[in-house]
Amino acid sequence: MSLSVIILAAGQGTRMKSDLPKVLHPISGLPMLHYAIKAAKALSDDITVVLFHQADRVRENIESAFDGIRFRIQDHANYPGTGGAVMNIETRHDRILVLNGDMPLVTAESLRPLVESDADIVMSVFDLQNPSGYGRVVVENGEVQAIVEEKDCTEEQKRIKTVNAGVYVFKKEIMDRYLPLLSNDNAQAEYYLTDLVKMARDEGRHIKPVWVEEEAFKGVNSRYDLAHAEEIMQERIREKWMRAGVTMHLPRTIYIDSRAVFHGDCTLENGVTIHGETIVADSHIKSHTVIEDADIRNSSCGPMARVRPGSILEDTHIGNFVEVKKSHLKGVKAGHLSYLGDAEIGEGTNIGAGTITCNYDGVRKYRTKIGKNVFVGSDTQFVAPVTVEDNVMIAAGTTVTEDVKEGALAISRTPQKIVENFFHRFFKTGKR
Repeated sequence: MSLSVIILAAGQGTRMKSDLPKVLHPISGLPMLHYAIKAAKALSDDITVVLFHQADRVRENIESAFDGIRFRIQDHANYPGTGGAVMNIETRHDRILVLNGDMPLVTAESLRPLVESDADIVMSVFDLQNPSGYGRVVVENGEVQAIVEEKDCTEEQKRIKTVNAGVYVFKKEIMDRYLPLLSNDNAQAEYYLTDLVKMARDEGRHIKPVWVEEEAFKGVNSRYDLAHAEEIMQERIREKWMRAGVTMHLPRTIYIDSRAVFHGDCTLENGVTIHGETIVADSHIKSHTVIEDADIRNSSCGPMARVRPGSILEDTHIGNFVEVKKSHLKGVKAGHLSYLGDAEIGEGTNIGAGTITCNYDGVRKYRTKIGKNVFVGSDTQFVAPVTVEDNVMIAAGTTVTEDVKEGALAISRTPQKIVENFFHRFFKTGKR
């Protein structure tokens, strides 16, 4: 499609009350600006992001995730405002979509009706039951006649429910003609894109309104808006995966990162949280389990388990209060109350309750390797680096500090001492 895209991401976002640039605030695992860029990339091979506030920080973030994005630093001192943001930008194509970087719910599908419409200016609008506080868009005979700020509306105009959604498609020659004519003679002393619409209308240009869904064009200006947008995003993500065959118990209690992927027959119980680039295939994730950047295949996790980044679970069961970090478990059972970090554990191995891999000495992390068909008794500590070969038994309460050879029993216990009648002597119960 012969379309250029300009994404406005220069604003400070003071209402977010944060040192983090507004467009980098995350929604379902990704900075909100990423969603606008993804939508743009589905429509165009020519994308320019306009920056100003913390420009280097925003640019670095975008370049770490996307290729082929061009950048423009707004001359904010001399040309503030949305009109100033699009000045002096070279584009490859004759039609230009102007999109806002703080619209994380926008999609390529929601933008297609705009970019497929033909007019000098195509303007996104939607209807509100209560448009109070919004400028009204006056539409007659299928064309935009005016955008009227609420304070300037007549009583008749105040009854108009159509408002500006803030996304436009301009013919390049329209921008070339009218941008140099923009004035900042207004209360904010800024240059406004909406003035392009007025100037074009005054010269009889065709300005077509396209009605869009309010939800998709919702802007984020505060932490409240951010939370509301994430609720909508989560609903979309859950619906997508349920329609793809994932079973969810009480889905509104489940959080799924936008980067997570599911394959095969999966079940997520209530309260599950899935972060990052997690893959879940043919697995059952039980209630209140947290999974982060992990690969779970033909396995069950939880309830109340935690699988941390870099972990791979295959044909494995981990139970309640088991934490796995940067470990590969294949064909393993770890029923409860264990920490398995920086470990490789083989098929048929059973991990008893209270087992810990002691992987950190305060400076470096070390690996524990446990082979196949190993029976690990409860309350075992593996002091890494250590290797346990196949077909080994580890007695309950053992601290493993040396490698264990195939077929052996490892046991380290302090001999038990019994002092008869100590209880009665200590508490002076009368029995001696």
